[in-house]
Amino acid sequence: MIQVDDLALFYHGLPVFEGVCFTLNSKERCGLVGRNGSGKTSLMRLLVGQEKADKGTISFPKGYKLGYLDQHIHFSAPTVLEEACLGLKEEEKDAVYKAEHLLCGLGFKEEELDQDPHLMSGGYQLRLHLTKVLLSEPNCLLLDEPTNYLDILSIRFLSKFLRQFKGELILISHDREFMDSVTTHTLGVHRHKVQKCTGGTTALFELIAQEEEIYEKTRLNQEKKREHLQSFIERFGAKASKATQAQSKQKMLNRIPALEKLKTLYDLEFHFHERPFHGKKMFSMQEVCFAYTQEVPLIQHLSFSIEKGEHLAIIGKNGYGKSTLLKIMTGELTPQTGTLQLSDQVSIGYFGQTHIQRLPPQSSVEEEIASANPTLNITEVKSLCGKMLFGGDLSKKKIAVLSGGEKSRVLLGKILAKPCNLLLLDEPTHHLDIESIEALIDALEDFEGSIVMVTHSELILNRLQLKQLIVCHESKQTPFTGTYEEFLEKVGWEEESSSPKKGVDKEEKRKKHEERERFRSRIKSLETELKKLERSLAELEARQKQEQQALLKNEQLEKIQQAALLLEGTEKQIRLSYEKFLAIEEELSSLRKILSS
Repeated sequence: MIQVDDLALFYHGLPVFEGVCFTLNSKERCGLVGRNGSGKTSLMRLLVGQEKADKGTISFPKGYKLGYLDQHIHFSAPTVLEEACLGLKEEEKDAVYKAEHLLCGLGFKEEELDQDPHLMSGGYQLRLHLTKVLLSEPNCLLLDEPTNYLDILSIRFLSKFLRQFKGELILISHDREFMDSVTTHTLGVHRHKVQKCTGGTTALFELIAQEEEIYEKTRLNQEKKREHLQSFIERFGAKASKATQAQSKQKMLNRIPALEKLKTLYDLEFHFHERPFHGKKMFSMQEVCFAYTQEVPLIQHLSFSIEKGEHLAIIGKNGYGKSTLLKIMTGELTPQTGTLQLSDQVSIGYFGQTHIQRLPPQSSVEEEIASANPTLNITEVKSLCGKMLFGGDLSKKKIAVLSGGEKSRVLLGKILAKPCNLLLLDEPTHHLDIESIEALIDALEDFEGSIVMVTHSELILNRLQLKQLIVCHESKQTPFTGTYEEFLEKVGWEEESSSPKKGVDKEEKRKKHEERERFRSRIKSLETELKKLERSLAELEARQKQEQQALLKNEQLEKIQQAALLLEGTEKQIRLSYEKFLAIEEELSSLRKILSS
């Protein structure tokens, strides 16, 4: 259990957050969300004592142990396995099997366990560090972006592990699907405050949106009341016959608080510009083989094609050729054998993992986006910069001073600047926060061209209308026709199964299918109910506005009381409708989570 009371943190005199109060109760697992730079990592550092608060207290029970995944990695043992075992509790130092289980689940091969950890890549060093934290079995895990550099199978393994974890958890992750699959509550850092609610991220975002809408309506209503009272005072204040009423109105005016208008928080909102494509087949690959060295084949005899409007995902463990496949499609790499055919009408928008490092450090955001399309005028370039959250003077910022997330937005801006009809995207969400990822998914759903994406995000795999997958295994890639959900049902990840899929009992498969069909039917019913509720809320809010205006116009006490009663009844209906809306959203989120598991 963790108790936080009246916590405040300031940088250079400006609040990161203040007045923070929350309790993390026994067995609660909290997702910690907020925009990049809102203070999520700072809150973690305060909890573990790496940073000092300007105000407030953090209380732990006696002997309470924290396990923190931070970015400072230090190794002292000669092998990966020995280093991992340093995370075991003293009484379990001989439980080497636990370390082996976690290491393999997080993507290490058996032959890699005897290697020097200092020689591993940064991604695998992070996995080793994560293994040590998990093996320590603390009372509370504090995990800051644990899925960075993890592939889809490692993320699924970690998700299962965290759902079975017996202690408390605070988790920062840009992967909303992963976060919602393991958490019971959500903490949100928003407008320098921290708010906690039961349920996943959808419940929190709906709550914040509802509270801000209520605040704005209250502010406008009070502003109208203030204007009405002020008008009366100015009009009749000098008349002796109305002096008493004017004084009374002045007292009423003084009692109405002046609420400040909320500052607008910028949202990443954009769409991809599409170049027309007349025809059907855009791209095809036939019997392609590729290897960086002859001794280690990577891609073998792969054939697939992409038609206009088709969405394809390339999935699998790291190191199995996903990014290489995209580079072959763009012509960056040439296969040893096989043929490629690209229609003359195809215009590619390519987002590559290494392209962030290739951005010239001395160029400005504006210059980089303009370089993608010389035909754009300065107004159009500025507009694109603004859509990528580089409005005004921010567009003059040099690439050298940008964060990873900002550089990702510059790359997206360059793709937007260039009309295209085939998007090749290599993990485009890696440096983006949850809000930006949602905006990207929305834009991809609206894009009418074709998409080929490398991703480890099951949220994206479930949201996009995929028609085919390329499933990457060691030294081979297997095309699959259908959605990701159908892949999990019909084939599944062979690494997650100890026995072949053919041996699965048919009756069990049938029951599982029927159960999923019931879930889908319930989801459809809830979605219909949600749309009806949205229409009803719009009508109620229109009625509320009319009743508020009527209340302001009336001056007779009896009519004011009648209008107030009507308004109170309408506002109660709105409140109950919002509660029902949130409950449906939460049930939908749970059902979708079950279907994606």
